Amino acid sequence: ESPTGRTLVDFGQNLVGWLRFTVTGPAGSEIRIRHAEVIEDGELGTRPLRDAQATDRFILSGGTDFFEPTLTFHGFRYAEVSGWPADVPIESALEAVVVHSDLRRTGWFECSDELLNQLHRNVVWSTKGNFLDLPTDCPQRNERLGWTGDLAVFAPTAAYLFDTADFLADWLADLAAEQQAADGLVPFVIPDILKYQGSPPDFPDPDSTAFWSDAAVWVPWTLWQAYGDRAILERQYSSMAAHVRRVRTLLSPTGVWDASFQFGDWLDPDAPADNPAKAKADPGVVATAAYYRSLTLVAETAALLGRADDADEFTALAVRTRAAFNDQYVNIDGTVHSDCTTAYTLAIEFGLLDEHQQTLAGERLARLVADSGYRVSTGFAGTPYITDALTRTGHLDAAYRLLTERGCPSWLYPVTMGATTIWERWDSMLPDGTINPGEMTSFNHYALGAVADWMHRTIGGITPLEPGYARVRIAPRPGGGLTWARAGLDTRHGRIDVSWRLAADGSVDADVSLPPGVTGVLSLPGHPDTEIPASASSGSDPA
Repeated sequence: ESPTGRTLVDFGQNLVGWLRFTVTGPAGSEIRIRHAEVIEDGELGTRPLRDAQATDRFILSGGTDFFEPTLTFHGFRYAEVSGWPADVPIESALEAVVVHSDLRRTGWFECSDELLNQLHRNVVWSTKGNFLDLPTDCPQRNERLGWTGDLAVFAPTAAYLFDTADFLADWLADLAAEQQAADGLVPFVIPDILKYQGSPPDFPDPDSTAFWSDAAVWVPWTLWQAYGDRAILERQYSSMAAHVRRVRTLLSPTGVWDASFQFGDWLDPDAPADNPAKAKADPGVVATAAYYRSLTLVAETAALLGRADDADEFTALAVRTRAAFNDQYVNIDGTVHSDCTTAYTLAIEFGLLDEHQQTLAGERLARLVADSGYRVSTGFAGTPYITDALTRTGHLDAAYRLLTERGCPSWLYPVTMGATTIWERWDSMLPDGTINPGEMTSFNHYALGAVADWMHRTIGGITPLEPGYARVRIAPRPGGGLTWARAGLDTRHGRIDVSWRLAADGSVDADVSLPPGVTGVLSLPGHPDTEIPASASSGSDPA
């Protein structure tokens, strides 16, 4: 019972779906159910829903009635119930029904840190809740749109956890159709319902936008890497090429992408609550880095598909874009313009620096992370890649410290606050239990959960060396006080299982199982890489 006497039901898990029940009560009486993700001051926290009502009303017949809505869904953990018959036990009558597209689970992860396990469970639940007919940004408020940027960064995580090949191929077909109708422009959302309402009031008329529009390239490439089916590249190639060619028309005379609207490093934790685009990272740095990544992937796709002229065209443009990035944004002392964690992360992870510059950038990135107290200082663009950038430049310990930090902002802060899904903002709920004052606050957004991809590859140790995992690299990198971890992945070739445990002497005992016919490379700290031949791949291979 809430402070105002209302009946609240807690289902223990933020989920997407509806309630169903059987009840008998007076004819014509009404049961009303309101849904929300959180409780604030003991009452249902509905402010984040904006003007979504999230309310179901049921009129009783006087007999025994079964109710289950079929033309709506809600994002909720809590339900406020009014009009319930006094003589019917509510606890045994109400059932929450979880709804999502029928995707087969393919990937698992577990380790010795229970907070990290809960973080991973939260990523899984946010994937399920937002993969409902299309990949949405959130399932609860008056939005529920297929935002392209969210999926661009989260697709590798989703493709590990679930078989998303058909689900995302279907969405990409919609993307290509919208793009064809807009002269190569990839809209902010797919399907593009915003065009029927005009642009959101805070945004200008849309044009290609880094990370968001890059979904046209990054998502099909992710599916190719995950499942090894060239058909997705063949189907989406025209869309991929149209995106990078359109962006070419938006570049400044200096060759960088800095003259049109950008979301940039959206939701930088240092940005004001009412202005999530006001990030530390210069939007041109973010956009040009993203464009370079798209160019390299489209050039590689063109070569793979035998389109030699296109491959030469996009390779040459990538070379020019990389040179422009360095000329405009990289200083002689190795610092990158705007000197913040996202700027260094993208420059490192997207391959924009030479070896010496990358070393300097890695050192500066590690210093900035330490200066932040190992709390997250990146927004939407930098967060999915910062642990990889630290790892790539020899700062694995900093990556672990960043991942396992519990203070806000961090990945584990929401876990310590009882989160069961990934939040849109690091501080969607403040430490005192009140909801973030910003208008844009969701408790079920998967984008910031993209760090699970690093967890699968670096803690679990599973990385494809060939598309579809026909050949794999098994390279767990223990750290962060973890004593064991295990990861499993059902691939098109069969099941991959990896488990490791720290021995008493500090060495790593690993157990690896690869499918028949799949070869691999085993890489353990302190040991030379070892080939795992196909003949040894039919069962457990202790290392």
